Amino acid sequence: MEHALRFTRREVLKALLAGGPAAAAAGMPTGGAAAQAAGNGTAAPAASTPSTAAAAPYVWRFFNAKEVRAVEAAIDRLIPTDALGPGAKDAGVAVFLDQQLAGAWGSGDHFYKQGPFVAGTPQQGYQLSFTPAQMFRAGLASLDQAAASGGKGAFADLDSAAQDQLLKRMQAGDIPATPLPSAVFFAALLDATIEGYFADPVYGGNRDMASWKLVGFPGAYASYMSDVERHGVAWTRPPISIADAAHGGHGGHMR
Repeated sequence: MEHALRFTRREVLKALLAGGPAAAAAGMPTGGAAAQAAGNGTAAPAASTPSTAAAAPYVWRFFNAKEVRAVEAAIDRLIPTDALGPGAKDAGVAVFLDQQLAGAWGSGDHFYKQGPFVAGTPQQGYQLSFTPAQMFRAGLASLDQAAASGGKGAFADLDSAAQDQLLKRMQAGDIPATPLPSAVFFAALLDATIEGYFADPVYGGNRDMASWKLVGFPGAYASYMSDVERHGVAWTRPPISIADAAHGGHGGHMR
């Protein structure tokens, strides 16, 4: 936890570009990673996904009001807003998680669920019976319960220092959460938070393509054939999402 909860945005970006804590976090993968690990595809993008702060209020599909407070508070500590730009909460990562958990990935579609479930080796990855939806529901509840045991209300009611300490305990497996180990939930939450932060905005997170702008990622341009031979020329075009490309926002030369 000493590393995970001291991430600045710059450290997250550097780590991901170098191979990334998303790959190192030992937990259930989401989206494309889940397709490799468990044969499961990413949830289909929802047409109602808000892409800007001016969009209509988002209607939560999986999280209840208490869970929204908990998950937003937790992801805000994992990738906080700083001088470089918005963090996970402000970039809408909770919406990404909500859509994934409400879809096929959340229900464990194509996960092997017949058992027996026994402890595996690190190389074998996730070995428990929980679907992602079950894991997040139980994990967020245990986070609030641990906070309440200290007499200061729910996790979202704690100050940032107390939240960090509780997340450190969760990562270390020190929060009673049987039969779901708290360290397993923490790793899954961190992995999913990072993925949602860098996913295409059509999936709910990375609002206004904030993370792509930070790393200079161009996004979903359909073709680069006009630009591949233009060596040494800076890419100055703004990034576009899958939704933008579908409406003709692609192709052409750099300007």
